[in-house]
Amino acid sequence: MTTSLIILASVIVLLALSVRIIQQQRVAVVERLGKFQRIMHPGLNLFIPIVDRVRVYHDLRIQQTNVPPQSVITRDNVQVLIDTIVFYQVVGPEQATYGIFDYVLGVRNITTATMRQIIGNLELDETLSGRERISAEIRTALDEATEKWGVRIERVEVIDIKPPLDIQEAMDKQMKAERNRRATILEAEAAKQDMILRAEGDKTSKILRAEGERASAELQALGQARAIADVAEAEKTRIKLLLEAGLDDRVLTYKSFEALEKIAMGPANKVFLPTAAVETLGNIGAISDMLKSNRDKGDSGLLSRKPAQNGDKVA
Repeated sequence: MTTSLIILASVIVLLALSVRIIQQQRVAVVERLGKFQRIMHPGLNLFIPIVDRVRVYHDLRIQQTNVPPQSVITRDNVQVLIDTIVFYQVVGPEQATYGIFDYVLGVRNITTATMRQIIGNLELDETLSGRERISAEIRTALDEATEKWGVRIERVEVIDIKPPLDIQEAMDKQMKAERNRRATILEAEAAKQDMILRAEGDKTSKILRAEGERASAELQALGQARAIADVAEAEKTRIKLLLEAGLDDRVLTYKSFEALEKIAMGPANKVFLPTAAVETLGNIGAISDMLKSNRDKGDSGLLSRKPAQNGDKVA
């Protein structure tokens, strides 16, 4: 009974040891009797205890490793401190296991050596402004080395570049001076634009004012011309109507005389006549004789033959 229990327990233990469950995005490198046998992928895997063993597990997700800050010297003999980070992914578990002892350490060392080589060919200003170039060259060097390790470099980032303290102070002063210079230039440009815009505005205002005055004068002249034309047309119509009614100069003179006689018979003892009317009446012989007769009779209110000025009174 005891032997049977021992055998049963041993079988259960062997069955438990013969099963491996691998998580997602992980793989296991299996060796049989010290020799590579296969790769166990995520899920349930059978395993021969004692004969087979898992050499190493690999995480297939993208991982990152920080390269410790490195002190490097630029071409113009300035010592700077550079901090970088590398993103990588294991794509060949067998090569990552047997191609290199520690691929993470290898990535760091290659990054450091490549970075020193690159910075040594750059001056300080080029180093500070050439992060993308530095990252690209480090990644190229890493790709060439890590391809046979089963590791793919996803990204290399230069996090920080620190020059010496005295260089930083000089750079700060230079930066402040440059900003002050730009500010002065911008203020001058703004003043120039302000003057130009004001001059253009004044010019446009004067032009518009002159155009308005000219348009106003043209409209007034046009109105006066139309008024004169209307008056002339009305006078023409009046004369035409008088001619059509048969009112020639003799009839008009006679009518004027009748009206003048009625005025003279009124209560007023003085009559004011225009000079032109008196001359017209004086030129008519019959009317002149009549005026003489009336003056001899001493009738008050008759007209004098003396031409009166405009507004002069006739006794």
